[in-house]
Amino acid sequence: MVSVEAGYSGGELPNPTYEDVCTDKTGHAEVVQITFDPTVISYRQLLEVFFEVHDPTTPNRQGDDVGTQYRSIILYHDELQKKIAEETIAQLEEGKKYGAPIVTEVVPFKAFYRAESYHQGYYEKNRERPYCKYVITPKVAKFMAHFGGLSKDRDQG
Repeated sequence: MVSVEAGYSGGELPNPTYEDVCTDKTGHAEVVQITFDPTVISYRQLLEVFFEVHDPTTPNRQGDDVGTQYRSIILYHDELQKKIAEETIAQLEEGKKYGAPIVTEVVPFKAFYRAESYHQGYYEKNRERPYCKYVITPKVAKFMAHFGGLSKDRDQG
């Protein structure tokens, strides 16, 4: 991984704030923008992680977080990424990985708006907060169980 930034994408309002996005009126989703080195990790591997650590079957919801900003969305940058995303979804559906249909949107990337600084590295800064302990920590554990070899922290337990 070269970089990961929290932000907003998929909506119409330029330069939205967290407060704007939470109104459910901007069309944006809360997203992460990942800049990666394809010689280290492939786009397909990133999609595997994406589909393993979140629920792609519930529209506009992730756990207790509800609203269009919590929808499952893949913003592709080119036709190859679109094709790989669609193939991945088809394979997961065919394999009946989930007990419900995948509702993940696959849409062209238009713009990314970096979230406020307090959202960057939020988990690292707030591990003891209840949301982090009960929502994010289990997802990190799931990631480590399935993809620990991909983690830069793999030697730290």
